[in-house]
Amino acid sequence: MQRRLAAILAADVVGYSRLMGADQRGTVERLKSLRSELVQPRITDRKGRIVKLMGDGMLAEFPSVVEAVDCAIEIQKALIGHEAEVPEDRRITLRIGINLGDIIVDGADIYGDGVNIAARLEGLAKPGGICVSGKVYEELRDRTDLPFEDLGEREVKNIARPVQVWQWNPDGTAATGDTIDVNEPRPIPDKASIAVLPLDNMSDSRDYEYLADGITEDIITLLARIPSFFVIARNSSFSYKGQQRDIRQVGRELGVRYVVEGSLRPVGDRLRVTVQLIEAETGNHVWAERFERAAADLIDVQDEITTAIVTRLEPELTRAELELIRRRPPSDLGAWNYYVQASSVLSLKGWHERTFAEGAELFRKAIALDPDFAPAHAALSLLLAIGHMIGHVTEPDEALAEADRALALDSDSSEVLGFAGCALSDLGHTTRGIEILERAIDRDPSNAQAWVALGAAQLTTRQPERAIATLEHGLRISPRDNRLAVWMGIYALALGFVGRLDEAIEQARVACRRDDKLHNPRVVLAALLVTGNRHEEAVAALAEARRIRSRLSLREVRGIVGGRYAKALEKVWDL
Repeated sequence: MQRRLAAILAADVVGYSRLMGADQRGTVERLKSLRSELVQPRITDRKGRIVKLMGDGMLAEFPSVVEAVDCAIEIQKALIGHEAEVPEDRRITLRIGINLGDIIVDGADIYGDGVNIAARLEGLAKPGGICVSGKVYEELRDRTDLPFEDLGEREVKNIARPVQVWQWNPDGTAATGDTIDVNEPRPIPDKASIAVLPLDNMSDSRDYEYLADGITEDIITLLARIPSFFVIARNSSFSYKGQQRDIRQVGRELGVRYVVEGSLRPVGDRLRVTVQLIEAETGNHVWAERFERAAADLIDVQDEITTAIVTRLEPELTRAELELIRRRPPSDLGAWNYYVQASSVLSLKGWHERTFAEGAELFRKAIALDPDFAPAHAALSLLLAIGHMIGHVTEPDEALAEADRALALDSDSSEVLGFAGCALSDLGHTTRGIEILERAIDRDPSNAQAWVALGAAQLTTRQPERAIATLEHGLRISPRDNRLAVWMGIYALALGFVGRLDEAIEQARVACRRDDKLHNPRVVLAALLVTGNRHEEAVAALAEARRIRSRLSLREVRGIVGGRYAKALEKVWDL
């Protein structure tokens, strides 16, 4: 083995796991072609050599810093032109890091902190960009007019001292005096704002490094689909990769209320991912959970773990945001705050006239502050539709008008489509409602509310077997939803329709246990018990429903369980 000074270039493909998941063979073939036709010739021309290829990664060394940087810029510019005609979601984009340092040469391979720092710099680079160390920049500054931006000193993983980082931007421009000061706190958006930091890879395997980045990217993508969340883009989140982080500082720099961080660790033949949701201002942990899967197929594991994390994160974020809003004085509340409060009214206070009125008032306050706030119009339409269905709201006209207004404002949002489609189904416009709910699911397959509403509509149109499958999927993708007691009641009714009465009664009992303030699941339980000729138990369940809801009427019962089950309940109504 020998030591020598060298310029080290580390590169990897942005979003490699996503590209492989979409087209494994095509991605591998395109990457091989790019390496042989675009990358290798330029490295050779600049007197460099490729040390090794690692999946989507590459390590190269050069005898000169100028040659390494010029080569990197040539590669990035050539790649932009080469991929210009490729659809954006299939383009191959590189990140590159360059360091000048002492290396240990072992045969054809190289090791040492000089190599490790190059790899960390690559992780800090923007897609299509280049990050170089302070040592590289010092060698460059009097030999080139290339524009570089000073990113300051950065703490990077497994390196004892901070590294001075300079960045070449993909468009070839440097930062100007108008660039936002990274130390200046950003304003916090009105809606729930979140940054997902790169998962830490707790192993030495590059494959797991790619997997950790892929899971992080997918979490960002899925959360960004949810209109009620403000999600920091991938480039900004990944600027913290490999650094020691102060979460409160991250929150100030990115202007977010919440930060997600975590780690990935192989344990035998299994993969363990831990995730934490943190309130940035205080550093307090809101939620944490561990996910574990067999590590046989990393791409399948990536999809499975990502879905599991997002389905747990969404309700926890909503809960955390509601708690935060409750701590604020009323004078600070905006349209989003009123919307979040209104959305929680039914689940927190039960289905009473006063809660329908309170929820409607809060939605109307949100709309008054922002008349074009489509989710508030859609959610108000659903609240009024449910109220009409069970007898608390006499006229359906406003519900219909609000649904139409929401869809006119935003016919592309899964959240808006889900609420409006459910409202239309509840108001008897079932065919149109189903079509809109299917569009909601097509735009966001993780929209549990739309799945459950679609299942309920299918039950209404006498498709109980389809309804059961649809409802089961909706329940599975949001296992901690605050609407579960109502949803499980609908599922129990569907089971009863196909003669699975024992299962239906058990599901109704589980729904009752989930919420001791809600009469709906107890009405469902009573109806199912009557259907099974268990009249004494039905009377007890109905009495419990009336204890919670003293003014319970047969019209309200009909709205909760449908005409067939309501007719059955008439047998024990006066007992």
